[in-house]
Parts: sequence; structure tokens; C-alpha cells
Amino acid sequence: MQETGNYSIRKQRLAILLSGRGSNMVALVQAVQHGVLQNLAEVAVVFSNKPDAPGLETAAAMGCPTASLSSQGRKRVEFDAEVVEVLGHYQPDYVVLAGYMRILSPTFIRAFAGRILNIHPADTHQHQGLHAYEWAFENQLSETKITVHLVDEGLDTGPILAQHPVDLQGADTLGEVERRGLAVEHFLYADTLARLIRGELPTTTSEMAATAVVSPTTPEPLLPFSAGSSPQGEATGG
Repeated sequence: MQETGNYSIRKQRLAILLSGRGSNMVALVQAVQHGVLQNLAEVAVVFSNKPDAPGLETAAAMGCPTASLSSQGRKRVEFDAEVVEVLGHYQPDYVVLAGYMRILSPTFIRAFAGRILNIHPADTHQHQGLHAYEWAFENQLSETKITVHLVDEGLDTGPILAQHPVDLQGADTLGEVERRGLAVEHFLYADTLARLIRGELPTTTSEMAATAVVSPTTPEPLLPFSAGSSPQGEATGG
């Protein structure tokens, strides 16, 4: 238990879900080990729907428990029910989607209602689903936003917890758009989760919708960009 003011905070248990390399997973684990999430959270498990996902090996090398269950050829509801059972053994306080390339079923979402977070590389009011960086690049946007939101039963429609702008002026390749976006993703996800755990963010849906946090400037990233990161920027969750 960590003493904070006049009360204690139990470390919140995180189940981090991924399907690929997991660059956001790496940023979150590093934040737990020696960053903004230190003393606030612990990684209960890193889970993948792809047993050969590179992110699982990376997570294990970082000292995290890992688990997997192949989704290939499985019906969504049946598979999600099994995943809920697997994750239940780890007793997560939060389920954190970090490039989990599955649209979650109501079975999954209701099991962890209000405790599933996703990061999306766009303003979710403007673009939902995959290829958000491609959308920004093809439309020659001068700025996009990274969004951290709770997951509901829609596609990227859940209450927004935080947003942060990404300056795209002069970004003349898709790779440069992704590089700038991922640098913000890696900072924003851990920072937002830390604020949520500390009770600094609204706790009801109506409050969240009214007070989504938008930072005015892009900070220096806490972690370097990795050229091997997912081209979708860990975009899909629910």
C-alpha cells in the first residue's frame, strides 16, 4: 500500500492486451517499473489473442506474467468468454488495450464494465476504427489528436478520459505522422492511467463527457520511438 496524503492506495492490477509488437505495452511497463505508474500500478498479466505475438516475448523479458489464447477461427462471443475467464484468474483492476486487434463483444465489455481503457490515434469524434494515421496523412491534417477513452459497446465511442494534440505540420510521409503520434501515445497512455488511479479524473460517464482533458502542447516524449512499433499505433480496442 502506498501512502498518499491521508489515505492509502493499493497498487492497481493491470491486464495489458496486445496482438502484435506492443510498443504501448512497453511504454506502460516501463512507466510501472520506474515512471509515472510506479507505486500506483503493477502488471498482473500481458495477454494476447496471438500466441506468437512478439509483444509476449518482450513482456516476459521485462519480467511480466504472460498468457495467450488463439482467436483464430473462433466465434467472437465464445472466445471472449474464455478470455474473461483467463483474465479473471489475474484479478485485474483495469484492462488496458495496447494494440489488441479485436472488436470486443458485449460479453467481454460487461465483465469489466467501466474498467477497460483504449488509446486511439485520432479524435474519436472525427475518426473511429483502423487506419487513423493514414486518415490524417491522406487528408493532410495540420494536427490530429491522440485519445484515451473508456471502452463501451460501440467502436471507439466510449467516454474520453484525455486527449493530446499532435502537430503534423511538415510531416510529409506517413512514417513521420506515425512517429510523431506514437511519441505522444507512449506518454499519454501511462499519464492518463496514473491520473485515473490517483482519482484526478471524473468517475462518472456524464462528467467524463463534459471534462475530457486536452493538453495545449505536445511534451517531449518520455520514451523513444521504436521503428518496430505497430503502424496502427496500437489503435484498436473496442
